Amino acid sequence: MSLEERTIALIEDDPIMGESLMERLTLEGAKVLWWQDCRTALENLAAFAPDLVVCDIRLPDGTGEDVFKTASATPECPPFLFVTGHGDIDQAVRLMRNGAGDYITKPFETARFLDRVEQLLRPVEQGATPILGVSRQMHEIQRLLQRIGRLSAPALLSGETGVGKEVCARYLHGVRDPATPFVAVNCAAIPKDLMESELFGHEKGAFTGASSRHLGYAERAQDGILFLDEIGELDLKLQAKLLRLIEDRSFHRIGGETAVAFRARLICATNADLQARIKTGSFREDLYYRINVLTVTIPPLRERPDDIEWLAERLVEALANDLGAELVGLSGHAIDELRAHDWPGNVRELRNRIERAVSLSPGPRIMPGDLFPDRHINPSVADPKVGSLEAARDEAEKREILRALRQSGGAIVEAAGALGISRTTMWEKMRRHRIEGLPN
Repeated sequence: MSLEERTIALIEDDPIMGESLMERLTLEGAKVLWWQDCRTALENLAAFAPDLVVCDIRLPDGTGEDVFKTASATPECPPFLFVTGHGDIDQAVRLMRNGAGDYITKPFETARFLDRVEQLLRPVEQGATPILGVSRQMHEIQRLLQRIGRLSAPALLSGETGVGKEVCARYLHGVRDPATPFVAVNCAAIPKDLMESELFGHEKGAFTGASSRHLGYAERAQDGILFLDEIGELDLKLQAKLLRLIEDRSFHRIGGETAVAFRARLICATNADLQARIKTGSFREDLYYRINVLTVTIPPLRERPDDIEWLAERLVEALANDLGAELVGLSGHAIDELRAHDWPGNVRELRNRIERAVSLSPGPRIMPGDLFPDRHINPSVADPKVGSLEAARDEAEKREILRALRQSGGAIVEAAGALGISRTTMWEKMRRHRIEGLPN
């Protein structure tokens, strides 16, 4: 790793640690500014504008939190990497929730420290192509995942069943390092009496039937991501062991005496109300605050209707290619019914309906009956509410304008020509439908 042309502010009063970190960062090519107390740091931060601040939590005339609060009040606040002992982890977690970059607990290996530094200095991709959706909500979530993808702190993804929590976790993995392992574990799918062995592994002879050493999910994740889905279903005994893994960054295989380092980043997901489970005693409060350092709430599909057509079109294209089906796409009536549906099963339900429609549709376009066969055999079943014709016409017009703009790459004249209208009329319709330029 090279840190050439990077300025790093080191706020550390321990002369041994300070000198060691300064020497190593300098060897990597960084320009290092070393300050040993809050006062000096606050006097110089604005003037030197470092790319990164490495700050100890405990300082002789205050805390690293004092420095961060002052720095974060400015528009150009650099990312902070806090150095902390086990006794200050709660404070470090609170700082993460307030926008600090990351934290690392003492003692730590130099390679691990440099990895954190590199991740915090890695620029966030701007103007990314939509991967998760085109709605405002998913655009913001994608940007948030880009921003926190370079961090190492645990993250909690919450949302209803089927909204795409694992898709978001895999996107995080791609931002972090797609070459590393992504290990997904469904905590509700593995029997409780097997979960400890599956998660932490076991040594040969640890119990009857343990004929050889078994590496658990935590070890197989290596330097990648350990994704624990439905974390709320984890047994209380294992919740305690997971908490210890997070705090110590190590664990023991069942029957093992040697600690195994945990190097992966932990991402958890839940569709349950964990705070309600804390009140009933089925989920540990201390574990909740450890996994909830960074929170991403994914809204249900019914609250982001702009994503429905976008997702459906991409699913049709991908599934048609996989199945070798000759389909042009979705009919306008099919899109109208997709938008009118409430989607209790969210994106998972959408995929299932599209997959069935692609498999069974006679083509060339998917029709409403291919997506909702029960509804069209018996129209009284889940019949969508009738709206005004004017609203339906406006929605259809807006949809076609957006489609034309996507196909033209945002070229207004070309899109207007495809729609058979003048450029002036195109602008008027775009203003009326509040369409601003090329849609994502």
